[in-house]
Amino acid sequence: IRERTEELEIEKQKTDKLLTQMLPPSVAEALKMGTPVEPEYFEEVTLYFSDIVGFTTISAMSEPIEVVDLLNDLYTLFDAIIGSHDVYKVETIGDAYMVASGLPKRNGNRHAGEIANMSLDILSSVGTFKMRHMPEVPVRIRIGLHSGRPRPRGPGTWGHPWGHGHGDTVNTASRMESTGLPYRIHVNQRTVAILLSLQEGFKVDIRGKTELK
Repeated sequence: IRERTEELEIEKQKTDKLLTQMLPPSVAEALKMGTPVEPEYFEEVTLYFSDIVGFTTISAMSEPIEVVDLLNDLYTLFDAIIGSHDVYKVETIGDAYMVASGLPKRNGNRHAGEIANMSLDILSSVGTFKMRHMPEVPVRIRIGLHSGRPRPRGPGTWGHPWGHGHGDTVNTASRMESTGLPYRIHVNQRTVAILLSLQEGFKVDIRGKTELK
């Protein structure tokens, strides 16, 4: 009986860990307690997307375990950074890293500033990051930010693929990243407006009109 109880406890811990990886802590806890999770409406949030420039080429030059080590090392670094900001890591898919601020915890119009400061910290950390197997090859990332209104979240829409239910807001944030430049943070007009309204010294270079493909 003791052995069976220990096995059940291990499985419970695995389930709890999986829930917290897929869902915001407050939602995961509510589901574990059997509490209904009502749909929520968020007026505006800011989303962050980044990926590694030339990741396909790096992967072709590396062993599978070396690619795993690269992503694990890089995301461990990113995870430590985002812990210092009011943000929520949505998901990672391959070399893509997605973060939100303004949900599931609302923070007024601070969401743009939180994501911007986090982005600057991540960009700074990447400058000194080294791959274990190719330390001479620089790791370059692109970052895209977009502020907009997400869709209401509810019991049937929380979870992976979490971000894919946000429609235009997520799509635009993703395209801001893909049309950006290495070592740059590509920011849309709405996010710029919020950042300037915060009067915290954010500086923006105007790139001009860019087609979001």
